[in-house]
Amino acid sequence: MALTPNVYDAEPIPEAACAEIDRMLQSGDLFRYTAPENAPVTLLEREFADLLGSKYALAVSSCSAALFLSLKALGLPRDARVLIPGFTFAAVPSSVIHADCLPVLCEVGENYRIDLADFVTRLDDVQAVIISHMRGHTSDMDAIMALCDARGIPVIEDAAHSLGTTWNGRNIGTIGRIGCFSFQSYKLVNAGEGGIMVSDDADLIARAVIMSGAYEHNWAKHLSAPDTALEAAFARVQNQLPLYNLRLNNLSAAIIRPQLPEVARRVRNGRANHDYVAARLNTSPWMQVPDKLAPEERAPDSIQFNLVGLNDEDTRAFADAAAARGVKVQIFGLSTDNARAFWNWQFLPGATPELPKTRSMLMRACDTRLPARLTRPDLDLIAEALLQAADEVMGSRRAYGT
Repeated sequence: MALTPNVYDAEPIPEAACAEIDRMLQSGDLFRYTAPENAPVTLLEREFADLLGSKYALAVSSCSAALFLSLKALGLPRDARVLIPGFTFAAVPSSVIHADCLPVLCEVGENYRIDLADFVTRLDDVQAVIISHMRGHTSDMDAIMALCDARGIPVIEDAAHSLGTTWNGRNIGTIGRIGCFSFQSYKLVNAGEGGIMVSDDADLIARAVIMSGAYEHNWAKHLSAPDTALEAAFARVQNQLPLYNLRLNNLSAAIIRPQLPEVARRVRNGRANHDYVAARLNTSPWMQVPDKLAPEERAPDSIQFNLVGLNDEDTRAFADAAAARGVKVQIFGLSTDNARAFWNWQFLPGATPELPKTRSMLMRACDTRLPARLTRPDLDLIAEALLQAADEVMGSRRAYGT
């Protein structure tokens, strides 16, 4: 039997990064503000903004840091209510609490996207919204933006999983006031850790730059070209904001920059891999991969699917049967202490929210990595293992009439 592929290793870091890292190690030039201009982090920000079509970018220590700074840059009052999806990673509500705000959770449907009917009912008394494009699944951004714009509610996009995804031809992360991305190891671009935020709003980005740790007048090193609006915004907030010191370092930037030209290829290959496996899984009566929304072109590096007609015992047996065949399946609601199951966020103020739709979805929602580097034989091994696991469990149940 052929061995299933290792889906946890990332692509090799490009050779160009190695030479730049060696240069920095020789010089000790690791801090983003050491050089008067054109430090690797500054160059990364310029290149990433250009890639997304945004005016500004700020590289920071993580996507969580970007979300936190986004909320602080909006100037929200203490205990402001921030609406987030019930299906996201624990870092999102953690960022809200870190920013002295209160998370408000809304329902997410079986297609992993925000339930708009429930979303509308929770918009009253909300001061900001974070849309998590969880695992790269895009909610209806046209409807969300229309609802929030009509109420003057700023939208932050948590695009940690969505670099390269588009909605009606627009890059995800550029639709709301601020977009936040991740460079953690399991993301499309890998620096181990790191994050970046983009915005067209000079005031927001200036506030975030200062709070990220641009002490004294180091904000001037973020001006890669003359920009009177940004300079004026920096001048207004000089010495007015606390410094949280969430900067990215030059080593991380040197690892990230050579990967940016690879994004289009990784998106193309990842989408092809996902769609191929999805078509195979959808032949099973026990598995269903939700369709994407029409305006969405995804950039997936994993596949999510729902189990159909299985109870909790069957679902656990399916995961065990897949693991025995070399394929790890994470079931969001049944995996122990899963950080994506909202009832495990026991740090939330108050009682655990009642989200029956989201809870029901998470109990049968499966997650398997499909990195862009996989080959067609790799994909066949993974798909066949999942199909056989489902047939084994459900065939056995039918045979014994349980």
